[in-house]
Amino acid sequence: MMSLDEQILEELRKIRVAVEPKPAPPPPKGMKAEFLDFIGKAGVLGLAVGFIMGTYIGTVVSALVQDIIMPIPGALIPGGDWRKAVVSLPVGQGMNFAIGDFVGVIVDFLIVSVVVFFIAKYAGKAMEKSEEGMKEGVKEGSKSE
Repeated sequence: MMSLDEQILEELRKIRVAVEPKPAPPPPKGMKAEFLDFIGKAGVLGLAVGFIMGTYIGTVVSALVQDIIMPIPGALIPGGDWRKAVVSLPVGQGMNFAIGDFVGVIVDFLIVSVVVFFIAKYAGKAMEKSEEGMKEGVKEGSKSE
């Protein structure tokens, strides 16, 4: 028969074995497994979604600029087609600068920049609120136990 001290030591050994961290899983083998591991860990899927959304936001903003905003200054420019506005300098055989297209690209860029700024600003605030809510939930959960 085991003494009380030996029984306690045996139980402590069992507890130690139960709480020891498990060894890390072996690295994935094969190209497919490595690729799936990469996608899962690196957030590549989120990056891809962000890229696709950014592309379409750019398309929507370009349409907004071309179809809604820029017809206003187009009405003020003789000929009306402001994207084809050209400044010519009488140097040599003539130098033509397509300033209309350049101005259009600058306006597109500025609007896209503003849209991205607001998305990032409000997404950051939403993330902070989400984190605060999670922290409060953890605190409330620990208090109720």
